[in-house]
Amino acid sequence: MLRFIVSILLGAAATFLLFAFMAFLISGGDGRNAPPPPTATIEIVSQPPESNVDQRRRTPPPPPPPPAQPPETPPVEPDNADSDFNVGFEFDVDTGGVNTDLGAGPMMADGEATPIVRINPRFPPEAARDGISGWVMLRFTIDETGGVTDVEVLDSEPRRVFDQEARRALLRWKYKPKMVDGKPVRQPGQTVQLDFNLEEQ
Repeated sequence: MLRFIVSILLGAAATFLLFAFMAFLISGGDGRNAPPPPTATIEIVSQPPESNVDQRRRTPPPPPPPPAQPPETPPVEPDNADSDFNVGFEFDVDTGGVNTDLGAGPMMADGEATPIVRINPRFPPEAARDGISGWVMLRFTIDETGGVTDVEVLDSEPRRVFDQEARRALLRWKYKPKMVDGKPVRQPGQTVQLDFNLEEQ
């Protein structure tokens, strides 16, 4: 019986001690009542402190000089000739009712055909190399638009040397057509002689 009472007392004492120890742990111990550590003070400075080091100021480089103006090139005059040689051409045109005055006005009045554009023929390289000169007589028609059609070779000297270049150049000629009653008309049977002469260098 005595042993039973002693065990009950020891169990009660152990239980009390456990509850007391748990209460101590929950309360945080003695450190809970200690004051918090002091906080650090942060100072904000708006201007940097003065320094004895000289500050180097960067100066901008001088502006580059303006670019030089390119030299003016003289205007190039158009060359109506297709030849690579210095060739002198003479045009012997049979008027046959063709007005050769280039100063006609733009009015659509009655009048004869007026030449507007004449293209020099190209001197054949073979003839220029051999120093050959000559001429070609051609017959042609001026149509209602002022173009040249129906070109045929009447005669040439020397034969078949300058014929092709003469025909090719004549087909590129332009006229102001003949006007009858305010309307353009064809003019067949026009003739022209193209002379091919090499100029002395």
